[in-house]
Amino acid sequence: MFLSDSEEEDEEFHTGSESGRSSYYSLEEEEQEQEQQQEKQQEQQEQLEAETEGAAGLWELNRDKPADSTDEEWTPTANRRASWRLRRRCSVSTSSPSTPPLDSLPKRRRRSQNRGPARKKLLLHKLQTNQTPQKTGKKQVVVGQDGEEGVRATEQDRWRDVNEEDVEPVQPRFRPERPPGPQLDRTASYTPLELFQVFFSDTVVRTLVENTNAYARQNRRDRETGWSPVSGADMYSFLGLVLYMGIARLKTLKDFWRRDKLFNLPFPTSVMPGRRFLAISRTLHMNHPVAEADNECRKGTAEYDKLCKVRPLYQQILAACHAFYHPGQHISIDERMVATKARIGLKRYIPNKPTKWGFKLFVLADSACGYTLNFFVDSGRDQGSATSGKGHSYDVVMRLLRVPFLGQGYKLYVDNFYTSPVLFSDLLWRRKIWACGTIRANVAGYPKKRANDMVKRSARGTIKWLRTEDLLFVKWLDSREVTMCSTLHKAYDHDVASRRVKGPDGQWRVQEVPVPACVKDYNQHMGGVDLSDALISYYNVLHKTRKWYKTLFYHFVDIATVNAFILHKETCRLQGRTPLTQKGFRERLIVSLAEIGSKPARLGPRTFPFPSFPSPAPPSSSSVALSAPGATPGHLPSYFVERMSDVCPRYRATAGRRSCVLCKRKSPVYCSACRKTLCFTATRNCYHDWHMANGVCI
Repeated sequence: MFLSDSEEEDEEFHTGSESGRSSYYSLEEEEQEQEQQQEKQQEQQEQLEAETEGAAGLWELNRDKPADSTDEEWTPTANRRASWRLRRRCSVSTSSPSTPPLDSLPKRRRRSQNRGPARKKLLLHKLQTNQTPQKTGKKQVVVGQDGEEGVRATEQDRWRDVNEEDVEPVQPRFRPERPPGPQLDRTASYTPLELFQVFFSDTVVRTLVENTNAYARQNRRDRETGWSPVSGADMYSFLGLVLYMGIARLKTLKDFWRRDKLFNLPFPTSVMPGRRFLAISRTLHMNHPVAEADNECRKGTAEYDKLCKVRPLYQQILAACHAFYHPGQHISIDERMVATKARIGLKRYIPNKPTKWGFKLFVLADSACGYTLNFFVDSGRDQGSATSGKGHSYDVVMRLLRVPFLGQGYKLYVDNFYTSPVLFSDLLWRRKIWACGTIRANVAGYPKKRANDMVKRSARGTIKWLRTEDLLFVKWLDSREVTMCSTLHKAYDHDVASRRVKGPDGQWRVQEVPVPACVKDYNQHMGGVDLSDALISYYNVLHKTRKWYKTLFYHFVDIATVNAFILHKETCRLQGRTPLTQKGFRERLIVSLAEIGSKPARLGPRTFPFPSFPSPAPPSSSSVALSAPGATPGHLPSYFVERMSDVCPRYRATAGRRSCVLCKRKSPVYCSACRKTLCFTATRNCYHDWHMANGVCI
């Protein structure tokens, strides 16, 4: 950039022939030129000293720089380029007219020139890089000549102790779009049946009836002996028996209709015959067979739906869960396992769950009461599903929070499967939802600083914390190290917890240890989904089945029943009434479903008619006379199959059987005069016993 006098004279000598100027200068001109050069050198020296003074603070800052940080982390890329340009300019500008630049010297002389004060100045320029640091409260912001800002690590990035004060973040303002609680008439008193019909409405039952009958017609079950189309009353009776089996548990379904001394339950027989219940259970369907066939044709494409068989019922139950309850400020997200042994790709394995194999459901629940607000079955990464590119757990949380009429200001609690700094930042700034949860140390965005980190053999209750923007990272040593991340808590709020600690003498004592506020709130509000799982597990209706989609049907019945029970409790709490227990709630619901359901006496159209003549009342003993010899007796046994047509010979012995009026077992015989079904076999002669008990001579 600057040339020596000899070089300037040579340049003027070569150009002098063209311009006509003389190649020799007068003495006065030489003195003026020397004075100008001296003024330029003095200005450059003053500029260099000012830059050196500005770099003094940065020199001290470099001494405190953490040892594990690299030069790339310390200096941005644009600043390194400016540093290279400055070093080159300074190396040329500091050379005098009589001294050649350092690049033109030999290596030995160049090394000797770099020693001493000149070397220190060059090192200062490497650190300064032509930038001026401006100190702020939490960060070191470096502003370059081009106006760009870069962030450098300061001592704020180290882990802090519990005795160092933290700034409490702004607490959320809870602004729901609906009043929290049941979205029902809060002054009315609802029966268990009415609350259950909130989820299994007439529309839902009608859909189940239509799809079940369509599946029966497709598989020709309507041609089987004794089959008749399912009605709405039949479906209510079926649901009542399904709930009854969750209270009275037996090994197999047929045991509920056994008549021996060990299994003599009158309620199932009074609601529905065993064959009818098993027939409905075999043909139960939640989607239309035509829709399922169309979905099978799309297998292998993005339009294929793995949950097509349960999709209509799932959508109807989910819409009811959204509509009739609004959660409080504290909500939680967790997984739920539904046990199954089906050989299907939807089955998952979670080793740390009580139910290790089964369908995995992601559930959003109210932390206070356990109400299931939103849920979906984990079907893997579908080809047509939209992803954000920020991880599977990120997409799960965002999907569960897509609840209508939710509002803002909620406090969300999740475990370390979902927690990430990216998720918490997006929830805070996009959805206005504050979050707290355990976090894994290997997740992206977790601070890697080791300065003042937790050391081995630290005392129980040791707390280390670090705040980055709106995120608080906390390490707490309990029986093991616990790492937390939160956007709504302060590092330490003087909370304590009781722990048994072993003293120096080997004796265990109860000691109060400090606990972070985020850990305390997490333990209090994270159990919403676990509470819902516990309420379901007490009287769950799940039993063995050969079809995987029926397992999900039974679980949907459990969700509807538990949510209806929670609505009952919350309504009673608002009205100041004592609520029922879950067992009492289910018992009343079962009786109500049996009352509106079908009865064994009206199970649909019969396949055979009784005789058309009127049925006389059983005669009394006083009006019965002994039959004279040769008279035709009136009370003769008849078979139902005699009045039936198109019966296969192999079914003639059992076709048309009805329950005996005396022993309640199946019998194909009835009295032609009394019109009563009675057993007439070698081991059971109910025909004779009933007539003798009623004073009828036969």
